[in-house]
Amino acid sequence: MKRVVTISREFGAGGHSLGKMVAEQLGIAFYDQQIIERAVAETGFSPEFVKEAGEYASTTHSFLFNLALSHSVSAAAGDLSNYDKIYIVQARIIRELADKAPCVIVGRCADYVLRDREDCFNVFVHADRETRARRVLEVYGEIEGKSIEERLDEKDKKRRLYYKHYTDRDWGILQNYHLTVNTGVIPTELAAKWICEAVK
Repeated sequence: MKRVVTISREFGAGGHSLGKMVAEQLGIAFYDQQIIERAVAETGFSPEFVKEAGEYASTTHSFLFNLALSHSVSAAAGDLSNYDKIYIVQARIIRELADKAPCVIVGRCADYVLRDREDCFNVFVHADRETRARRVLEVYGEIEGKSIEERLDEKDKKRRLYYKHYTDRDWGILQNYHLTVNTGVIPTELAAKWICEAVK
């Protein structure tokens, strides 16, 4: 049996819900918000900053984002950027959790952080825009001055940039995962069943 399931996901595709369901069915730990809480405790940064900086690019402009996170710029300043610090702390937390016991880990480049382990099962969750837009409205509600489409594009672009910067891989490429699930077509319950069967 695979000890660790990592869930990467498009915004609004339901990756959190799917991951939690898989963890419950397998009777193993589930980590998402808990990683943020530990990173907050260890870094002293605010929960809001860790949540955004620990998974999303700080800007949708790739040049500015790469400049802000540039290791050469950080080295010239004599220190790592706050974004790098958070990534390093979260990566260590993820490895510790994976070593501790079987678990499901959502987001934060966990598939890459644990890439050298043979006991990981990596899943990418996606869906059509209509399904994702509907789920975002149901879960998060509306935000004044920003359409659902803009929110989808912004979150996905930030995740794509963040993943590319820290892994040098393209986010969502099929070859990086053992299974991809379209939750716009496959019900979450069935997808969870498939994942559980695959890891056993």
